[in-house]
Amino acid sequence: MSAIWVIAIGFFSGIISGMGIGGGTILIPALILLLDLGQQQAQGVNLIYFIPTAITALITHHKNKNVLWKTAKPLALTGLVGAVAGAFLAVSMDAEILRKCFGGFLFFMGLSELLKKKAIEEKSYAHKKE
Repeated sequence: MSAIWVIAIGFFSGIISGMGIGGGTILIPALILLLDLGQQQAQGVNLIYFIPTAITALITHHKNKNVLWKTAKPLALTGLVGAVAGAFLAVSMDAEILRKCFGGFLFFMGLSELLKKKAIEEKSYAHKKE
């Protein structure tokens, strides 16, 4: 049964990755809840998973002229520095604290999306009244 879960998790995370949303938002919780991996293990798997999915999505977005290289290059370089710091931090943290930090991040990202949607709807409603 776990092979079926691995395939399903990989497929749906791949769809989310290709959309540029971040497959880790699906992958990490699924690995923890469905395959009983630890937080650090799930994040490690996510990092390996990210490489081929990111390359594939990048090629597709580049072909469609959706990559702003002037903006992406400095972000990637500073992101590398942040990734080193984050990796050292993640492996030195207690798994329970790391899990709570990740859960808090997902919560605030979801809340942000809900509030953004509400603001867009209110703006659209105000525009219709005019």
